[in-house]
Amino acid sequence: MESKLVESVVVLLKEMMGDDYCYVTTIGRTSGEPREIEIWFGVHKSSIYLISGAGEKSNWVKNMRANPNVNVRIRERTFKGLVHFMSAEDEEGMVRTMMAKKYQGWRAGHTFSDWARAGLVVGIELGL
Repeated sequence: MESKLVESVVVLLKEMMGDDYCYVTTIGRTSGEPREIEIWFGVHKSSIYLISGAGEKSNWVKNMRANPNVNVRIRERTFKGLVHFMSAEDEEGMVRTMMAKKYQGWRAGHTFSDWARAGLVVGIELGL
């Protein structure tokens, strides 16, 4: 059953991967209230990836550290998500390259922007 769910998410995300923005709702770490942000995203398999240019200083990152359960909306579809912070350099490198290509027209042999090179990479595994 779970593999069918993952396959469904992958199919949906392939259709949406060209969209510019997604909307991520965290739970405020002090207020307990929902907090929604509009943010650039990349897609790989059943996960989306974000880059925080402000790193750990972003309130949305602090909220995710306190509670990794989030909702992600792309178009009219809302997914449940579980946040994971990057630890594997190869996965982080893939995300930086994907995001720099999508949003900044990066090409091999060029230098990453500060955002793409040094921002905090965050992954969100999605389910329906």
